[in-house]
Parts: sequence; structure tokens; C-alpha cells
Amino acid sequence: MKLHDDEDGQYSFYCPGCKSRHVVTTIETFSNGAKWSWNGSMDKPTFQPSYLLTSDQWTPPVTYENLAAFRANPWPQTKKPYICHSFITDGQIRFLEDSTHALAGQTVELPEWK
Repeated sequence: MKLHDDEDGQYSFYCPGCKSRHVVTTIETFSNGAKWSWNGSMDKPTFQPSYLLTSDQWTPPVTYENLAAFRANPWPQTKKPYICHSFITDGQIRFLEDSTHALAGQTVELPEWK
């Protein structure tokens, strides 16, 4: 199975570009009525419209492993935009060119949900 049913019209999938979980909502839960259409397949899902996640990343990063060093002697960091933009069609993720991770411009199979 490629999706996890989070209930209430929300489904999770593992994004190999971000190496994290993403969630899509298939019912109107937002005041603007935003939702994705879904073909109903847990193994070869198709969602419309595209999936877009944007955030900021700080580099070099502060991680659990280097947190004590950062607190003792903070280093300068630069804020960079992070984008994951894709279409999910028939169980494939097509990462668009504006994605900022290593899979930008590639199409890969949606991984199994673990």
C-alpha cells in the first residue's frame, strides 16, 4: 500500500525527495474549500491538482547532533527557500523543476507506506 489513511479525508504518503511524510486532504476542510481530487486507489493513487510544499531552510543546519555546539558558539546561517512541487499520477511522483531537492525534474514510483 502506498498511502496511509489518516481518516477524515486525509491521506499520507512518503516523499522520497523530502525524505518525509506529506498529507493530502480530499474533503473540504479549509475555509477556501481547498482539497485534492483522488482516484480512490491506495496503491496507484492520482491526486489533482499538484502538491506544493514551501518552507524555509537554514544552512548550515542546526541538528540534534550539533545543537549543543550551536548553543555554545552560534554560527551564521543563511535562509533559503525550500520547495517540493509534484504531480502524483497512477502511483508515480513527477517532481517539477521548481522543486529544490535532489529529485527535481525526475519521476519516481511512490514508495510503499511503512
